[in-house]
Amino acid sequence: MSEVIIRSLHFIGIMLLYSALFAEHLLIKKEMELGQFKKLAVLDAIFGLSALLMLGTGFMLWFHVGNMPEFYTSNWVFHIKLSLFFLVAFISLFPTIFFLRNRKSEQAIILIPGRIIAIIRAELVILLCIPVVAASMAKGFGLG
Repeated sequence: MSEVIIRSLHFIGIMLLYSALFAEHLLIKKEMELGQFKKLAVLDAIFGLSALLMLGTGFMLWFHVGNMPEFYTSNWVFHIKLSLFFLVAFISLFPTIFFLRNRKSEQAIILIPGRIIAIIRAELVILLCIPVVAASMAKGFGLG
């Protein structure tokens, strides 16, 4: 039963992560009113919390309730999947730092650097690769 709960929480984390990032993508513009910018900052916080949920439940699946840890540890496809996740986590630091620094701004209009918009779009593209890698892993690629 605990495995079902952990897997369910893992998938909820995945859905929240994708949803928050896609909502950020739809909302972000080069010039944003302060109210909209604050919504963007909240979405980024949801993105971060869902990433932590995914990571925590993922490690629980790896080491406690899923297949034997060796199943994952010895699978190079799993390592690609994990690397893609950590790449997204790393590059997401730049938008998060920008949002945190500017969330208490008194300016009516917040200017969003083009690189922040590009990073959010890059995160979406990288995240789209993870299900392909996960499906490959589920079909046995990377074993033995």
